[in-house]
Amino acid sequence: MDRAEKALEVKHQMGINCCQAVLLAYKNELGKSEEELLRLGSGFGGGMGCAEGTCGALVGAVMAASLRGNADTHKNRTSAQILTEFKNTCGGETICGKIKGIGTGKVLCACDDCIKNAIRIAEPYI
Repeated sequence: MDRAEKALEVKHQMGINCCQAVLLAYKNELGKSEEELLRLGSGFGGGMGCAEGTCGALVGAVMAASLRGNADTHKNRTSAQILTEFKNTCGGETICGKIKGIGTGKVLCACDDCIKNAIRIAEPYI
């Protein structure tokens, strides 16, 4: 089972949000406990709880790269690269509700696919 599949399995078994699932996918690389990562990502699910904010999977990918200590992350290059690739992969959006099709009825990318994409995109930076 690859990292993304494992993250989805954990997400559905534990009932955690997208940000938490992405963070837990990198638990071994980040040097943080499961509890710490769950707490860190707890407020970022569902587009910061109201679907009006940034997709939690994208937030988790940037957090994971930042926690890994990549020096470029602190200069925002890595964050911008992750965001751009995520946006290009997930229908041209980064806002949770727009990705989910809230108000339009057109889902651009399912939550599970956002998680898979975020993990794949973050991989080179972690």
